[in-house]
Amino acid sequence: MVVYIFQGMIFPFMRLNGLVPLLLPTAAAGIALYEGRDIGGIAGLFAGILCDISFNQPVGVFTVFLTITGLVVGTLADAVVLRGFVTYYITCGIVLVVSAFIQTFPFLIDMEGNTTVFTLIPTAIEQTIYSLVLAFPIWFFIRALGNWTDKLKG
Repeated sequence: MVVYIFQGMIFPFMRLNGLVPLLLPTAAAGIALYEGRDIGGIAGLFAGILCDISFNQPVGVFTVFLTITGLVVGTLADAVVLRGFVTYYITCGIVLVVSAFIQTFPFLIDMEGNTTVFTLIPTAIEQTIYSLVLAFPIWFFIRALGNWTDKLKG
């Protein structure tokens, strides 16, 4: 919820080159990485719902995408992937690239044909980089949450 407050209420006033970072997808991916499939799927569902509320997108796109992301990342974390900073950052990068594509997709099917892929790619890259910079401090909170839940389980 704190990430949603930052994304929805603080960062819109702190635009960098007209861009607002995507924080909820990184948080959902990180929670899935450290908490596993079940909690990751639930975190992805809630993050997706909040993204759909926040962004002017077709309803349900981020809900479906982030729920699937939480389930897949959580399953991989439970089975084969090491839970560390490098894995978190790579996962966030992949999730942010797909999220940027999802955000630009409605512009690609513009009926007037005023928008091309080549005009949207620089914006998507800039937003992904901006979001990856802010994924770094989010990692500390997600890792602390993972340590806390590990102590509760153990």
